[in-house]
This record gives sequence, C-alpha cells and structure tokens, in this order.
Amino acid sequence: MQKALHYDLVRVEDYLEGEEASELKHEFIDGAVYAMAGATIEHNLIALNIATSLRSHLKGKPCKVVMSDVKVRLKSLDHDVFYYPDVMVGCDPRDTDRLYLRYPKLLVEVSSPSTERLDRHEKRLAYQSIETLEEYLIVAQDRIEASILRRTNNWSPDNLIDPDKVLTLQSVDLILPVSLIYEGVTLATRG
Repeated sequence: MQKALHYDLVRVEDYLEGEEASELKHEFIDGAVYAMAGATIEHNLIALNIATSLRSHLKGKPCKVVMSDVKVRLKSLDHDVFYYPDVMVGCDPRDTDRLYLRYPKLLVEVSSPSTERLDRHEKRLAYQSIETLEEYLIVAQDRIEASILRRTNNWSPDNLIDPDKVLTLQSVDLILPVSLIYEGVTLATRG
C-alpha cells in the first residue's frame, strides 16, 4: 500500500531531482509524493518473464522495453502524475527523456493483494488517458490471472486464469503463453 511521504505539495522538478538522488522509489500525484513498498520474488520473476519476452520479441524494432525503475508521466484530470509501471513498451520517437516515458504503447502492472485495487481502478483510469496507450496488462502475483485491457475494446478486461492458454499482446504483435508469465514462480496454496 502506498503511504504519503509529504503533506506539502512538491513541484514536478523537485520530485524528479529527488528521485534521482533517492534510494527509494516514490510515485507522484498532483504534488503529493508516495513511497513505494518493496517487491516480492514472485513479483520480480513475473515482471522479468514478461520484460524478457517483450525484449526478445522487439529486438531490432524501434521500441524500448523498460522495467520498474523508469516512470511513466501523464496528466490525469489535469494533474501531473508519475507512476512506476512494472514493465513498459514505448515506440514513440517523442519519448526522449531519460527518466520517464510519456507515450507508452503497452503498460504492465504485477498486482499484489495490497496493490490490486490501485492497479485495477486508479491506475487503470489514469493510464487510459495516455493517448498512445493501446494495452494495459495486469498480472496477479498470488494466483494465475492475467487481465488485458485494450483501447480497441473500450478498456473492458479479458481475464485469463488457465496456465495452458495464451495471451495475445496486439499492441506489439506478441503471443505470450500464460505459463511463461509464471515460469519459475511458486504460488502459495490457499487452504
């Protein structure tokens, strides 16, 4: 869960400068700065599996695959917002900043029980405002579930819960087996 770090509003420039010097990551929403919690091994493996597949598939193409240390910058309800998606694909030549992308094509969040509501609601609505975003993928880290939301489908989720199924990322023309997303991940059993 995110916790507000400062109650005084912070300027975008001060936030970006502070992030470069900080050992911790913080998200920024209209002047409020929120410290981010650390990730689990499962979370990291899932993000790495997706990023590795994307990177291999997009090799030689004019797209960048970046992971959770790079921010996405957007305007949501006329507010400046910076999030740290777990994986992003950007192919837009207008993205020239070295700290963030403004024009991603694909965003991926690996959800935990404590971040799922944020990922499925607040971030979903914010991400939909990005003009270049074609797909938003939410992957659960505690169970097999991948939800793909597409602009062409009015952002309605398609949910996959079968490890034998494949996920089609239309934005980058990649077919990704659900089993590959969870490769090497041990999921806790529920009792």
